[in-house]
Amino acid sequence: MTAPFRTLALACAVTLALAACKKQEQQQPPPPEVSVVEAKPQTLPLQRELVGRLSGFRTADVRARVAGVLQKRLYTEGTDVKEGQPLFQIDPAPLKATLASAQGELAAAEATYANAKVAADRARRLAPQSYVSKSDLDTAEATERTSAASVQQARAAVETARINLGYATVTAPISGRAGKQQVTEGALVGQGDVTLLTTIDQLDPLYVNFSMNSDELAQLRQAQAQGAVALSGDGQATVNVKLGDGTVYPHAGTLDFTSVTVDPSTGSVSLRALLPNPDHVLLPGSFVSFDATLGQRANAFLVPQAGIQRDAHGAYALVVGKDGNVVRRNVMADSQQQGQWVVTSGLEAGDQVIVSGQQKAKEGAPAKAVPFDPNANAAQQQAGAKPGAAPAPSEKK
Repeated sequence: MTAPFRTLALACAVTLALAACKKQEQQQPPPPEVSVVEAKPQTLPLQRELVGRLSGFRTADVRARVAGVLQKRLYTEGTDVKEGQPLFQIDPAPLKATLASAQGELAAAEATYANAKVAADRARRLAPQSYVSKSDLDTAEATERTSAASVQQARAAVETARINLGYATVTAPISGRAGKQQVTEGALVGQGDVTLLTTIDQLDPLYVNFSMNSDELAQLRQAQAQGAVALSGDGQATVNVKLGDGTVYPHAGTLDFTSVTVDPSTGSVSLRALLPNPDHVLLPGSFVSFDATLGQRANAFLVPQAGIQRDAHGAYALVVGKDGNVVRRNVMADSQQQGQWVVTSGLEAGDQVIVSGQQKAKEGAPAKAVPFDPNANAAQQQAGAKPGAAPAPSEKK
């Protein structure tokens, strides 16, 4: 092959290669558009969704404190009663007789003491003139002291009988809601044991008893030591109860007790909150779910639910990097607020988190970041819905 021919062939090959490259560049599609939100660090309430059980602020068992026949009930079951209000009447007749007998014994003891005192005074007056022997004086004074002690004993018996007579009218030890009558009229109560008649529960306020994993509490305290969170103490941390219909109970409670020991059987720590219940909407014994605000968390990010995905390696977010390529970020997102995930690690301020169009984005591939417009996104979903079609299920918190 001659030199001119070789030169011509090489020029043709180069021309064909350049044309092919240009055609390939013209056919390459533009990077897909994805909707993003900018990650902005915030100080957020440190919240936990927990379950607890309600109990009365005070609970008192109403019992018969003296033996006798129950005559009648003086209250309406299931109604509110005041402290000191009569609830039951026990037959007072035997108790009145006991009081009268004790009063008679007191009168006899006082008379005996009066005679003994006169005799002792006479002996003390005559003893210096030797008209009374030393032995007789000692006997007279001993009789006087014994009689005085008998008077004190008789007075105590009268007081005891008077107290027992007062116990014949059983009163409410606290204010609250009285429960069901446990013993019917005509029954003998207080004979050999302290018979339970009913129970009173104070319904305002109520206690919310709950527990938290000891490891989680230890992590929170460690985070507080590092400055990542600021925990609230007793009396400052709040709880917001959710009612059965999903609405939030209008009165917030406050944490008032945190145990300093771990239950070895469950590995949890007991806590308690005080919850106002002025309308008696909540009842003791009920289980309730609630959000506990335990303090403040610094440098956290709120990310829409669609921006956080999960796989076998855990939670992650897709981010459009500064070079325009999609990057995976493994994140820590274990709670939600305001319908969004709370991300505590894995993101940096200014990250462009993809919240729509993830199916078009590939790790390492370029993507065009477009600011997310929730209103426009909702309008597109509504326009794309078919008439008569069932609405899409809402995401559960």
